[in-house]
Amino acid sequence: MARSFSELTREHPCFGSHAARTGRIHLPVCPGCNIACRFCQRSLNYEENRPGVTGRVLKPEEACQIVEKALEISPDIKVAGIAGPGDTLASDNAFKTFELIGQRFPGLIKCMSTNGLLLNERADEVIAAGIDSLTVTVNAVDPQILVQLNDYVVWHGKKLEGIEGAKILIQNQLEGIKKIAEAGITVKVNTVLVPRINGNHIAAIAQAVAEAGADKYNIIPLIPTAKLKDEPAPNCAQIEEARRAAGEYIEIFLHCNHCRADAAGVPGKSEISKELYKGFGAGAEAGTGAPAFEENFSHG
Repeated sequence: MARSFSELTREHPCFGSHAARTGRIHLPVCPGCNIACRFCQRSLNYEENRPGVTGRVLKPEEACQIVEKALEISPDIKVAGIAGPGDTLASDNAFKTFELIGQRFPGLIKCMSTNGLLLNERADEVIAAGIDSLTVTVNAVDPQILVQLNDYVVWHGKKLEGIEGAKILIQNQLEGIKKIAEAGITVKVNTVLVPRINGNHIAAIAQAVAEAGADKYNIIPLIPTAKLKDEPAPNCAQIEEARRAAGEYIEIFLHCNHCRADAAGVPGKSEISKELYKGFGAGAEAGTGAPAFEENFSHG
């Protein structure tokens, strides 16, 4: 049975200040993606601090080794999360990883992030994997707005551009959230705030995901990159206005740190990822300058 929202608030460092002394580890086991967000650019490096960036991509078996090492370095880690660098449902890697972690580290809270394109059809697998909390990135519930943020989706082997792809993505996100919420799993929704594009659309998103069963709503300020590199990031007033609009419908989440896909440690207090990956596997030592790859990916 998934942990309750109150349990997550006590133990999960991303769900409340009461958990400020606990840590988390993100496991970068998902290389591929199935949607093309215009603001996202995944990369293999050790310098950038943003979602979609990792020093290397792990195999599920390697992820378990990393968790074991992380717990030795930082026993305060209570959460194992998978948020990239691609999408968690675009392959089976996340499910394989959670199965292994459940066997070896049953006490860890398990979290997953997804763009939601396959959430409706893979909801039963998410539930069966014993996920305690799920984050879904929903950037618009109006296809006309979403096409300005996402170029296309790849769904069942077909590349669907424009309004057609946007409609499918939105439908699968909302129907998937409903299934996960009905199973008793805590659902958080992320929205990347791009003021010119979806700034006046936040209330509609919040209302739609709340009606689908989401528990928390998180406004992520745009990090200008990729095709939206020239788009200005929202200022504090715009972020606060978005939170106010969303707060009419759903509880607002305020503890996001724009974490890397391989982040590890206690947020705001210790970051052990470089120490963790030093000497782990070929080319894994921090600072080796692993080659970057540029490709659209989901913002989880």
